[in-house]
Amino acid sequence: MFAAADPIEAISQRVDTFVTAQRAGTTDAGADAALFLDAAADAATGGKRLRGRFCIAGWRAVEEVSSPAAGIPAPVIAAAAALEVFHAAALVHDDLIDNSDTRRGRPATHRALEARHRSAGWHGDADAFGRSSAILVGDLLVAWSDDLLEEGLLAASPDRAAAARRQYGHMRREVTLGQFLDVAEESAFVTEPDDRHADRALRVASYKSARYSVQQPLAIGAALAGADEAQAAALAGFGHPLGMAFQLRDDVLGVFGDERATGKPSGDDLREGKRTVLIAYTREALAPAARRALDEQVGDPGLDAAQIAALQQTIIGSGALERIERLIADYAAEADRALSGARLGGTAVGELRELAHAATVRTT
Repeated sequence: MFAAADPIEAISQRVDTFVTAQRAGTTDAGADAALFLDAAADAATGGKRLRGRFCIAGWRAVEEVSSPAAGIPAPVIAAAAALEVFHAAALVHDDLIDNSDTRRGRPATHRALEARHRSAGWHGDADAFGRSSAILVGDLLVAWSDDLLEEGLLAASPDRAAAARRQYGHMRREVTLGQFLDVAEESAFVTEPDDRHADRALRVASYKSARYSVQQPLAIGAALAGADEAQAAALAGFGHPLGMAFQLRDDVLGVFGDERATGKPSGDDLREGKRTVLIAYTREALAPAARRALDEQVGDPGLDAAQIAALQQTIIGSGALERIERLIADYAAEADRALSGARLGGTAVGELRELAHAATVRTT
């Protein structure tokens, strides 16, 4: 059992312990390797640890049915920490794909490495160095997440370890597909009928975020507790719609969020050209000329504050924001209904409902 009672603290401690061990194993590789490992460690630091917390909550929901869940077992903490390291990898690659400058109020990994190249006075293109190095940092973090998961599963029973490993692999494949669908949609939308844009954006949200952020972490934790089919189905019925609500809230914050809270500039999704459900709903409500004007602006990295403000007003005036808020509420209600009558621990169900609130009613 792990000593830390607070899941966030327990997850962060496990990540820190793992990263420290990785650094200790590469001390003979020199200062350049230390720079590389520092970048990976920085990427894995901080955040809400939401995916890890859902993993622990999934374990607790099943475990509490048969016995009081006291301390969190080491395999569950390791799986939760592995999810957070994998999430760090996804963010590094996502920022690179989106050409984002910041993450959590700090320079994105590729920008930080670019700056280190310049400050060291190294030869060549600093931007290319930052981008190439960030790809490798993300790859290292993916490898670390696998290593950390496998370390933890050594202490689990073989059948539960195999079940958790299957769920983890499933998550990795789906989120990679979702990331591609997101990239493709920024180009493919022009060939699709207007009335299909929202459905396509919802598909991206499902694969890139809903399953990976909530549904699969719950499934991994539940697998480590030996969940039966009914318990797994109830958690999936809760996890997917909640994950959809989570992503739709993220889409709203990507347009309207306060930089002081989100750590990213307000309207960044508009500059990056994200073809979200929010944009799809806005387009549906606009006349053809206004729709063309919107399409010309979304994806322009040079949008200034006044242009962002004008686009925000267009979105509000179209009714798209109100429509998204209703959809978030509908998804949250669907998730809550999935817990009613499920054979899951009562205390854990309360925790799941608290996590649902944190995931959907948030400013960061």
